Amino acid sequence: MQGFAGFMWLLSMALILFSGFALIDAAIRREDAYRAADKQSKPFWLIILGLAFIVNLIFNILSFLPIIGLIATIVYMVDVRPAIKGLPGGGRSRRGSSSDGPYGPWNGGR
Repeated sequence: MQGFAGFMWLLSMALILFSGFALIDAAIRREDAYRAADKQSKPFWLIILGLAFIVNLIFNILSFLPIIGLIATIVYMVDVRPAIKGLPGGGRSRRGSSSDGPYGPWNGGR
């Protein structure tokens, strides 16, 4: 029985890490990338993935709520994330340098 409990603990930790990674990934993507990829909004995914992460922390893996959270996390990772990463710039928020103009970096005529 201890082997099964250890396996379930490892599975639970993997699920927490998976949902945490998806939450962080959704948080670093730009808001307009979600609209450009024709997906739900960034706040929607942050709420869904945040709830999935909290549910995975609180409930046992054998209940149905972590399974619902796992499905939401898988949908984000398989459908939304590749669509956003496929956009130019990868959907990540970037800060431009002080030499960036409206059409890209200014190279001083070089």
